Amino acid sequence: MSNVTRRSALAVLASAGISLPALLHAQPHRVATQGQPHMQAALEALKNARKHLEEAEADKAGHRKKAIDHCDAAIKETEAGIAAGAGK
Repeated sequence: MSNVTRRSALAVLASAGISLPALLHAQPHRVATQGQPHMQAALEALKNARKHLEEAEADKAGHRKKAIDHCDAAIKETEAGIAAGAGK
């Protein structure tokens, strides 16, 4: 993975509060047939972001590790939200 791609992945994660709704809206329609399509798409995007962070080289003064930790927390909360929405 090139440095530009790694930086782009980090930039996407860093601006997730602004861009996540746009990313979710652009998700393929395959999730539309599943329950809670927006939550499912968010979960998929978070897992994809975490994968890119794992593949990035160096720790960027600890910021990469913190971003992974935040992804893990967001994944956990999203899964809990999906379960709550499903009545589990």
